[in-house]
Amino acid sequence: MLPTRVSYSDSAGVAWIQTPVGVGGRPVTGRRGGLVLQGRGRGRTALSSRLHLRQSAGFWGTPCFSGTQPAAAVSPSHTPSLWKLQASAAPTVPSDAAMRQGRDRASSVAERSYRGAHYFVHKFGGSSLADASCFHQVTRVLESVAVADQAEVQPAAGSSRPLPCRAIVVVSAVAGVTNALEEALQCAVSRDRDAHYLEKLEQLREQHESLARTLLSSAEARQPFLATLSSAMTDLQDLLRAAYISRSASDAVKDLVLGYGELWSAQLLWALLREQRSGRESQDGSGGNASAATTGSVAWLDARNVIVAHRIPNLPPERKGIDWPASQRLFDEWMGQHASAGTIVVTGFIASDSEQHMPTTLGRNGSDLSASIFARLVHSPACTIWTDVDGVYSADPRAVPDAVVIPRVSFKEAAELAYFGAKVLHPDTLAPVLQTGIPVRIRNTFRPERSGTEIGPSPPKNADAAAATDAADGNSHDGKLAARKAALGITAGVKGFTSVRDISVLNVEGAGMIGVPGIAGRAFSALYEADVSVVLIAQASSEFSICLAVPGRDGDRAAEALRRAFRFELADGIINSIELIPQCSIVAMVGENMQFQPGVSSRLFASLAKAGVNIRAIAQGSSEHNISVVVFASDERQALRAAHAAFYLGDHAISVGILGPGLVGGTLVDQIREQRAKLRDESGVDFRIRAVANRTHMLLLRGAEDGVSDGDLDAQWRELFQARGEPLQMDRFVAHVNDGTLPHAVVADCTASEEIGARYVEWLRAGVNIVTPNKRANTASMEYYHALREAQRARNTHFFYEANVGAGLPIITSVRDLLRTGDAFLTIEGIFSGTLSYIFNEFDGSRPFSEIVQRAKELGYTEPDPREDLAGMDVARKVVILGREVGLRVELSDIAVQSLVPESLSQESGVSIEEFMRRLPEHDEQLGQLASEARQEGKVLRYVGVVDVQAGRCAVELRRYPATHPFGSLQGSDNIVSFRTVRYDAQPLVVRGPGAGAAVTAAGVFADLLRLAAHLGAPSG
Repeated sequence: MLPTRVSYSDSAGVAWIQTPVGVGGRPVTGRRGGLVLQGRGRGRTALSSRLHLRQSAGFWGTPCFSGTQPAAAVSPSHTPSLWKLQASAAPTVPSDAAMRQGRDRASSVAERSYRGAHYFVHKFGGSSLADASCFHQVTRVLESVAVADQAEVQPAAGSSRPLPCRAIVVVSAVAGVTNALEEALQCAVSRDRDAHYLEKLEQLREQHESLARTLLSSAEARQPFLATLSSAMTDLQDLLRAAYISRSASDAVKDLVLGYGELWSAQLLWALLREQRSGRESQDGSGGNASAATTGSVAWLDARNVIVAHRIPNLPPERKGIDWPASQRLFDEWMGQHASAGTIVVTGFIASDSEQHMPTTLGRNGSDLSASIFARLVHSPACTIWTDVDGVYSADPRAVPDAVVIPRVSFKEAAELAYFGAKVLHPDTLAPVLQTGIPVRIRNTFRPERSGTEIGPSPPKNADAAAATDAADGNSHDGKLAARKAALGITAGVKGFTSVRDISVLNVEGAGMIGVPGIAGRAFSALYEADVSVVLIAQASSEFSICLAVPGRDGDRAAEALRRAFRFELADGIINSIELIPQCSIVAMVGENMQFQPGVSSRLFASLAKAGVNIRAIAQGSSEHNISVVVFASDERQALRAAHAAFYLGDHAISVGILGPGLVGGTLVDQIREQRAKLRDESGVDFRIRAVANRTHMLLLRGAEDGVSDGDLDAQWRELFQARGEPLQMDRFVAHVNDGTLPHAVVADCTASEEIGARYVEWLRAGVNIVTPNKRANTASMEYYHALREAQRARNTHFFYEANVGAGLPIITSVRDLLRTGDAFLTIEGIFSGTLSYIFNEFDGSRPFSEIVQRAKELGYTEPDPREDLAGMDVARKVVILGREVGLRVELSDIAVQSLVPESLSQESGVSIEEFMRRLPEHDEQLGQLASEARQEGKVLRYVGVVDVQAGRCAVELRRYPATHPFGSLQGSDNIVSFRTVRYDAQPLVVRGPGAGAAVTAAGVFADLLRLAAHLGAPSG
């Protein structure tokens, strides 16, 4: 005779009798105190009109007595059954109308109720139950949301006060436990010599015993759980021993083993809530001030007793359908016996098989589905999935740092996002609540103050309503993002971007396929026979080719299946080729209201093109809820970021690296800092300074891990550079700026380095844009000049250099605009040096030339060595740039330059700066005589650069101009340029203004950054 364990709970009038009889359906009989039990291992059998027998798979309650008692007759089995015997009235089967009440959509939250109460469903995943502190956080969350749940419901029609709110808490296993159980089973089946299944079980025992000791303060609260755990471990050992011997495990055994994690976590949380509530009631007397949802008893429900699931034909075994009538009936019966429960802790993931009456599971991550099932059974006002993220993001934040939480998504949008890889929600979760319209909310257990994402019915189906819905879903920068999107009239209805990795693409091509029926059907049949799932299909209307995307692991098998199916067509040339393209990814754009917004597809494709991403295939259904593109796996992250930025779900962010943080570069950093917030909020442009470097050191900003977020440099950035700068490695610097964290990268070269200019082609080909006042690259050889332009075209990158000539003056822009509108240049003349402009504006022969140079040096207008200005080479470089802009093939060596440095005092002669300044007065007479002669003619001397387009000649020289000439009336250190063109011949076009100084030069570079942003898709206004 086998033992039977009996426990009594006097307070509830319940007798628990546990026998070794299992789930196999064998007869069981027993006797206790004259009471005869008779039934089977599953289900319930009426003993009388008031007594019912129920099987469960755990042990709980506060026992008054526990021991081993003999049973009259027991059929042997390795798996125990716990039978619950309780006196109660025989439950009535709910009417069809009552069952429909739980399924029909309610018109308001207040009308979603069950048996006179609102049952809010809250599901907590494994990450929310990772350790003891997480369990305590869950209890705090339940207390806080109880008040919010009560406030959400309004009084029902005809009622003077709202119905009470109660909670159904669905839990997953403790983080990692299901995986550990699966590993233990696998160790048993494979007889792993390195990891024995008993070791795995012992680790699980220690983990849960430790949790119980930490969570439950009294032995009275701990003992029932520890007894259940011990019994379960014995059962698991027997099950895994059988798997070890047979070297196999059926799906039923696997489901039984994997389901223990939820049983343990649910019982732990149930015991913790009971202990907390008991302590609170003892302190408060009757618990009078407790909220409605935290009063009443705490009940524990094994979902296998109420959820009945069945296999769905032609779908994987883990995909289950729900027998709703049977589940509703069983749940109603259970609720009839626990009507006073204010909180019900339920096991997620597990259910009962409708055919074999065995434990089963709802698939990995199936606890989300369990929650939505219970939400439907109780017609819940809302089902909240508590996890470790803030909600459904507009993209995977690990790939797109700018991703934001979407406040509202429709059921269809959420299903698309879940299928295409968004890990927040199990794909099947929404099925039970679709018909009833019960909203599903995604919230963060560890940041419950965040509102998260609400998933609900679709918005109105028209363009105006779509735009209004999108505007209401402000999700960034305190709602400014939505306002900006609405004002621009774009992107309404686009909710998110997601991707599927490890995809292989198959191209079936052949001219003989055109007009031949059955080709596609045969291809799909061949893949079905090979057990290959087709993820995406694309076919041109010409029928010349069919493109199929399949999981990457199935690529070779799929290609072989197609070649085998079309072997005759391949041999006869009807099909030219079957090509396999591995290592691809699918990037999907999701939004239910995209169909009402023209230009959505073009914006997506344009953003990918500008990011240099090549599209391999495109698929879009007529509903336009999802537009999917296939790209190479190496481009997936770049594609996601570029597409996301283009649709303003995040800022149009550009990664910026600053080379040369001196006068110009440092001023540029300060200007970007000052304008960043305004540009981000008003235009969606976000310049993020992610690296700064001088000749010897660099500062790479890596975000929060360094305590400084990208782009968030403060006024003390120079001190930060000094304190944390590391030795410069130019390749690391550029790689950091262009690491893919942001969709676009730009280097702002504020140096005068020839060595850095020589690397521009390399950077442009790597996808890095360049803005610079550095003239070295544009004045290198014509061969390098053309290589720069070819690199731009090859990668669709941009090279802006307005500050090469005239600092911030619009000189390069004006030249290009005139040429693009069909004008032709005759001559260009200009005073291009602020230093020489000041010197000759002051020099009229009345004072020595050397004295004015000394004064200019003291004012900081010259370089530290004034000969660099007086030699005229800086002006010559500007002339070369302008000459090349208008189409001349000119080298720097071709320019005739009139140097103002006496040959005997040149740098090449070895004369120091001090000696140069001391001896310069020796040469005043020659220039003084030129000034006197000009003055006698009513003219002034000006040092100018000249591009004679018609003659094909460029020069830098001293010229005389009338005092009334625009060049003659110039003041201070201003620059001026005169464009004489076919249109502007009689009266040249003149551009005049400050052409030197850190502020205006930095502003010119900043303006180029804004031009770059516009070219990359940012708004121009």
